[in-house]
Amino acid sequence: MLRIPKTAVVVLALALASGALAASGSPQLQTYFQGSVDSPAYQQQAFQRVAKAWKQPGPKGTPAPGKKTIVQAVLDKDGKLVSTAILTESGSKAWDAAALAAVKKAAPFPPLPKSTSTATVEAHFHFAWVSSPG
Repeated sequence: MLRIPKTAVVVLALALASGALAASGSPQLQTYFQGSVDSPAYQQQAFQRVAKAWKQPGPKGTPAPGKKTIVQAVLDKDGKLVSTAILTESGSKAWDAAALAAVKKAAPFPPLPKSTSTATVEAHFHFAWVSSPG
């Protein structure tokens, strides 16, 4: 039986903006919600909104492999973006700015599931540059 933890994780790879970058790595987005949002469907919707809003900076804006930006977003029950903050910087100002812009552009998010017991929830969006296998 598959068990989904309270803080579920949605992991999907973002599409590459440039074929030239494929040889060295690829962008990856991971989304983490606080425990009160237990709807995988809602988490997937939020992930897809941010992934769609993502605009990868050019090769000079790509961080070193393994580096990532973590953007914290606080959402209210209506899905309004209450606040954002960069919790972890990647070492690339362009990458960090693109990550923050993607979260802001994705707003407003869908209303939180009715089962959510808190007035606001915290979500973390991890934008990483991962090495290609090989």
